Amino acid sequence: QTPLKKANALIAQMGITFLNAYVPSALCCPSRASILTGKYPHNHHVVNNTLEGNCSSKLWQKIQEPYTFPALLKTMCGYQTFFAGKYLNEYGAEDAGGVGHVPPGWSFWYALEKNSKYYNYTLSVNGKARKHGENYSVDYLTDVLANMSLDFLEYKSNFEPFFMMISTPAPHSPWTAAPQYAKRFQNVSAPRNSNFNIHGKNKHWLIRQAKTPMTNSSIQFLDDAYRKRWQTLLSVDDLIEKLVKKLELNGELDNTYIFYTSDNGFHTGQFSLPIDKRQLYEFDIKVPLLVRGPGIKPNQTNKMLVANIDLGPTILDIAGYDLNKTQMDGMSLLPLLRGDRNVTWRSDLLVEYQGEGYNGSDPTCPGLGPGVTHCFPDCVCEDSYNNTYACVRTLSTSWDLQYCEFDDREVFVEVYNLTADPHQINNIAKTIDQEILEKMNYRLMMLQSCSGATCRTPGVFDPGYRFDPRLMFSNHGVRARRFSAQPL
Repeated sequence: QTPLKKANALIAQMGITFLNAYVPSALCCPSRASILTGKYPHNHHVVNNTLEGNCSSKLWQKIQEPYTFPALLKTMCGYQTFFAGKYLNEYGAEDAGGVGHVPPGWSFWYALEKNSKYYNYTLSVNGKARKHGENYSVDYLTDVLANMSLDFLEYKSNFEPFFMMISTPAPHSPWTAAPQYAKRFQNVSAPRNSNFNIHGKNKHWLIRQAKTPMTNSSIQFLDDAYRKRWQTLLSVDDLIEKLVKKLELNGELDNTYIFYTSDNGFHTGQFSLPIDKRQLYEFDIKVPLLVRGPGIKPNQTNKMLVANIDLGPTILDIAGYDLNKTQMDGMSLLPLLRGDRNVTWRSDLLVEYQGEGYNGSDPTCPGLGPGVTHCFPDCVCEDSYNNTYACVRTLSTSWDLQYCEFDDREVFVEVYNLTADPHQINNIAKTIDQEILEKMNYRLMMLQSCSGATCRTPGVFDPGYRFDPRLMFSNHGVRARRFSAQPL
């Protein structure tokens, strides 16, 4: 079963599915900022979902927004651009210009104020506030976004190319399904993989603090959430079908690229964490990526390591823009989409996250001390200020590996061999070859300070990789690198 049958038939089967697509940060605002800018979080400086974390802040608006790929598409490539849906979590905040702020680069702007909702929300319609209530037929957000998108396709100019970004909050909480779908998937529950409801031994303390086994109420809650998420996706599936039909009717389907992806994964019970994201494991950092369009053969899969920082460069490349003129960290996927034979591709990616936590202790869980946040009633907390980590995710002919370091007092390291252990149960940091650890640590240092072209240099398992142990400050061994919180 899947809630996305139409997306599968109309995009995946008509094009290419990327089996290894990742986000460099498994949280909405940093991830969306990476999509828009083509940059890793350490280069766009959006670290979490708050204004203080640079999410839609005045600084973001001044320094990053003018150089997003839609801004370049509109100003440099003559595209009509259309945005509908959730932009950045703090968009519309009073301290950042309110809903009157329309980011540069958008000809048509229909953005949700603040975070995900399905009813009773405010949209910025080209800078003017429009309030919606709770009447399904006129207010259900997924359908409203579909209708605005269809209107754009109906009335846009036929003399300029167009770009649309439709960003549905679904399947984000509060998981409000359309009434006709509210009873679907009654027999569906969250997947029971081998890492479901087990203790995360040898993992960072935040994972170890989860109660194992989970309470029945937590399991019921996460199964419920899983089902409701699927129900909300049925409306997204309808939206995709309507758009594809409209493009076909307009005679534009065959020369239009369609990308389908998400801003982060989600966990439901893995390592006994009830529900959230923002962890370093596959279930949070891996996302779907489906693409159809001119020159893409149907029913293909691709195993290359790709990331959401590649979307901007790809779309600019399609539009014929010279990528050397940008500061983007990602790579154009166009050669992979066209099936070019001898493409040199990356063998690793950076994943980075800066933990969020409050100075006070959580009132529901005083025992856990200060600095935790997003806690459940049974005192399982999903984040903390020292849940700050950086990882190298490596995929080459010989290795499928993840190497992570935490910026905390114990400088905790987690390493997974995903060939042997796809569910990341065994942390092999203590048993893996010391030389590999040193090389990975050095590579992590390189990636954490990379910018533009230096983010695309050969990884540890690339034939072109050069390792100079002298750069390791050899007296510190593997612990050479300390993360520095970069000033915004």
